[in-house]
This record gives sequence, structure tokens and C-alpha cells, in this order.
Amino acid sequence: MRILIITAGSRGDVAPFTGLGRRLLDAGHEVAVAAHPAFAALVGGCGLGYRPLPGDPEELIRGWSQAASREEARALTRAYVDGLADGVERAVADGTDLVLTAFAPAPLSETAGEALGVPVLETHLVPAFATREFALPGATDADGLGPEGNLAAGHDVVRRRDQLFAGAATRLRSRLGLPEAAPAPSAADRRPVFAGFSPSVLPRPADWPTRVEVPGYWWPARPDGWRPPAELVDFLQAGPPPVFIGFGSMAPGHGERLSDLVAAAVKRAGVRAVVQAGWADLGGGGDDVLAIGDVPHDWLFPRTAAVVHHAGAGTTGAGLRAGVPAVPVPVMADQPFWADRLHRLGVAPLVLPFEELSAEALGAAITACTTEPVHRSRAAELALRIATEDGAAPVLAHIDTAYGR
Repeated sequence: MRILIITAGSRGDVAPFTGLGRRLLDAGHEVAVAAHPAFAALVGGCGLGYRPLPGDPEELIRGWSQAASREEARALTRAYVDGLADGVERAVADGTDLVLTAFAPAPLSETAGEALGVPVLETHLVPAFATREFALPGATDADGLGPEGNLAAGHDVVRRRDQLFAGAATRLRSRLGLPEAAPAPSAADRRPVFAGFSPSVLPRPADWPTRVEVPGYWWPARPDGWRPPAELVDFLQAGPPPVFIGFGSMAPGHGERLSDLVAAAVKRAGVRAVVQAGWADLGGGGDDVLAIGDVPHDWLFPRTAAVVHHAGAGTTGAGLRAGVPAVPVPVMADQPFWADRLHRLGVAPLVLPFEELSAEALGAAITACTTEPVHRSRAAELALRIATEDGAAPVLAHIDTAYGR
């Protein structure tokens, strides 16, 4: 089959789908990923086809931080979403037999699929169905809500996603000649929804619809022919395992301040560190700190003593897979949810919100993370359980059963 994966956002929203895509490719399917141009090389380097979605999430985040008013921020968001709608329509129209869509762009993917007669399967990287067991990622004031409060907060998260895309989806429906309103629920709604995270990390809630499956993570594929930089190999061999520090797609424009803060924290903790530049453009300096670009987490993290990160879904999973403890420093979106989960699982000594970040606090957190054996022990236990899971297998099996030709 010709399978198109649609995802939008930062690298963490794209990389897991390269792993799922490679599994589909190895099973004999033709696979393309629709994502922002910044990730064309990542997708192509993994042997997958690429279809562009307009927009630059880094510039969007930077624009939000610099917007003079809420109206200006909303205008930036609307332009971004409208561009996504155009890109999704073109990507699906370019030829496909089946669409797999991430949670955020699902309203657009489903609209394009409806117009072009292409079935759509939802493939989520985060929990996206309201439940009494916890408030969904992105919920406001999620602490201490109780079962009914959790459920209401979860419905609010989904409603806000729908509202974000409502205007673009309506305009897309009009352009594609569809009725103004989507059709009433049909047999298509019985299609399974696959959640690409580990049930060992977040067990499937008992009150979720039966069609929602939680089979395990979809691990990012390594780009073909990738080799670790010699400078990094030499650094790793020159001393004890370092701490990894990176904030991924967060904090663009804060590189100089964060670099100084990280250097001071590393010195306070008495550790070596590998610092990933990310969108913040972190730097390093001295014999004990090495700055690097993008390096596959599945290669690097097992070689570290701990990982300090923004607690995005993908980086959280990569750290757990490697069996190393964590210091989560969440900034926004789903990150506080996964940061709290790491702490509850016992692999992180605490959650250190980005707005509370200081050299003293980060240094103390690194020290606790690396010197208290319980965190590493718990991380190692979880890694063994995660290693037995195959998150991609049920997706492949369903496609073969439901759409096999």
C-alpha cells in the first residue's frame, strides 16, 4: 500500500514516525511522511518519502514569545494552521491508499481523507482521550482535580484542539466541496486508534474506548549510514559517563543565558556533560562540557549517567529505553505531564520547571539524580519491561488485516 503519515510540530513530533514508517517500509509498503521542511532531511535520511507541510514551528514559538498582543499571537497561529491545511490537502491528493495521522492535525487529515476517499487511522504520541484516571497533557490546573475533574479537563483539551483547527477545517471542507459539517459517526469511527507510548510508562486507562490501543513506543529510525562524530566518541572515552543536557525545541533565543547556566550547574555537580544545541542553540566550553548537534538518542543515552531534558514525549521515552535516570525540565504543552510521570515512576528525583531553572537548582537536581541509586535502579527495571514491547507490530497487523490486498 501507499501509506502517508501526517504529523506537525517539532522534531519530537516527527522522529517516532520515522521508526513506524521504516517498519511499514520493511513490511513492503510504500511510505511517505508529511512534515515541515525543517525535517525533510531527517525523513529522507531514514529512507522514507517526504511531502512538505508549510510552516516553521521554531519561528512560530519565537513569534509567540515576541508577539505584542494576544491578537497578534492568534494571527500567527491562524496563519500556521491555514498553511497546514493547504499542505495536508496537497499531501493526501498526491496519492495514497491510507493515511496515518498524529493527534494535532487529525481534523485536517480526516477532512482530506473524507474528500478523497482515503481511510484515516489515528496514531497518537500522547494520550488524547479524556479519562477519569488523569488529566490529559495540556490540561490547565491539572493538579488534584479528582476523577470527574480529570475527565472534564481531558474533554477541554480535545475541545481546544478542535477549536484550534475548526476554522481551517471548515475552509478546507468548503474548498473540497464537502458539506459544512462532518458526517455523523459511522463505521469508520470503529477503526482502532494506536497510542505510541509504553503501557509500562502509562497504563491504558480502563475507561478509554475499547478501540484505543496502547502497544508501546515507536522508536525513531537512525538515518542511513549515520556514524557518531569522532569528537563525541573521544569525549565519551576520555572520562566517566557524562550527563546529557538538552532542551530540544524549547527556548529559542535563550542560548547564551542557558549555556552559562548549564556550565555553572555542571561545575556545581562535579560532572561531565554532553550538551545538545537544540533550538536554544546551547553551547559548551572547557574540558568537561561538549556541545553537539543532533545525535540519535538510542545511541547516546545508554552512554550517559543521566539525562536532563524538556520532557517531550519522544525524549522521555528515549531516556526510559536507555535505563538512565532523568531530570525533567518541562516548558509547555505535554511536557509537564511526562515530567510528572517520570517523577511518579521513580526515575527522576524531582520536576524542575523551566521557569524555576537556575544553576543552583539544576546542579542540585543533577547531584540527586546521579548519586541516589534508587533512580537508576528504577530506570533499569523499566527499561527491561519496555524492551519486551513492540509498539509497531499491532499497527502493521491491523493494516495487513483491514487493508491487505
